Amino acid sequence: ITTMLCDCHIHMVLDGENWRAAIARHKNGPDEGYVRKTLENYARLGFAYLRDGGDKWGVGLLAKQIAPEYGIRYTSPGAPLCRAGHYGGFIGEKYADEKECAALVRKQRSAGADFIKLMISGIMDFDQFGVLSEPGLAPEEIRQVIRIAKDMGFSVMAHANGAETVIAAAEAGVDTIEHGAYLTREALEAMRENNVIWVPTLSTIGNLRGKGRFNEQSVEKILKSAMDNVALFASMGGFVAPGTDAGAWAVPHGSLTEYTLLKQCLGERFEAILDRGTRELEARF
Repeated sequence: ITTMLCDCHIHMVLDGENWRAAIARHKNGPDEGYVRKTLENYARLGFAYLRDGGDKWGVGLLAKQIAPEYGIRYTSPGAPLCRAGHYGGFIGEKYADEKECAALVRKQRSAGADFIKLMISGIMDFDQFGVLSEPGLAPEEIRQVIRIAKDMGFSVMAHANGAETVIAAAEAGVDTIEHGAYLTREALEAMRENNVIWVPTLSTIGNLRGKGRFNEQSVEKILKSAMDNVALFASMGGFVAPGTDAGAWAVPHGSLTEYTLLKQCLGERFEAILDRGTRELEARF
C-alpha cells in the first residue's frame, strides 16, 4: 500500500471485543485516555484519515477534536439517527417521525457533527445467508430522512443492507452506503448512476472466519457474495472506499484486513480504485 492509510468507517466508542463493556467505559463521559491511546495507535500505523460511524456519548466527537494532535484528519456524525423500534438504538438516537428526525439533525449540527449518519436497515444474520435481522425502512421514509439531512446541507452516510433499501437511498442522494449486503445488479447500477460511494466493510464478515461463533459455511458464502459484488461494482466504475467498521466484534482498531480483502477482490488495480474512491469520500466528508 503506497498511499497513506485511511479507515472510512470506525467506531471509537467500541473496542472489537465486547460492545457492552466498551460503551460502559464512557458512561460518565468519553474516556479521553482510551481515545488518545487509540489515536496514537492509528498514527503509529500510518493512518491519515478516519471517519467515525457515530455514537450517542460524544466519543467520536472528542476524537475529532484531538485527532489533529496525532496528524490525523477525523470526521464524525455525532450520534447516528435511527427510527424508533428499529436497529441502531444501542448506539444512536431515536426518532419517531420526520419532525423528531429534523430536530436530531439540528442537534448533531449544534454538537459539531461533520455529516449525518442514518440507520435504515437491519444487520446480517451471519448464521444464515441472505437473511437480515429486519427489513429496511420503507423507500418513501428513506427518501424523506435523507432529504431532511441534505436540506440542512449535510452529506449522508447510511448503514444499509438489502437491494431495495440501497436503491431508495441511492435515488434519494445518499453519499455513502455502509455494509451493503445482498445487493443486486440493479442496486449496484443505482449506486453508480447516483455517484454513491460504497464502503463495504468486508472485515466485519472476513474477520469472523475461524472464530467458531457463527456457521462457517454461511460466513464464507456471505463474504464471497459481498466480494463478488465489490468486484462487479468497481468494474462498472463505481466508487469504493476502505472502511473496517473497527470496534465491531473481531475488528480491532488499526486493522488492515479491509485492504487485504479489497485487494483480493479488486486485483492489481486495487490501489487506483481505492485511491479514487477515498479521494471522492474525503471531498464530501
